[in-house]
Amino acid sequence: MHGNVWEWCADTWHDNYKDAPTDGSVWIENGDDNHSPLRGGSWFCIPFNCRSAYRLSPDRRGGRNHDVGFRVVCGAGRTL
Repeated sequence: MHGNVWEWCADTWHDNYKDAPTDGSVWIENGDDNHSPLRGGSWFCIPFNCRSAYRLSPDRRGGRNHDVGFRVVCGAGRTL
């Protein structure tokens, strides 16, 4: 779901993906502790920004915004 709100990621900011985990785990080693990536754009953005590949790096210590949120994920057990 892109374009709803910017998704605030648990990772710390890295300038590139060199040495990033490939298993989907949170990437906090050797990153910028004051910034977390935002992904995916929001309803307020131009279409180019509404992509999972587009990132911003706001300061986590500061501002609030009406178009930033997070997605809650819950793993479900196997059902038949």
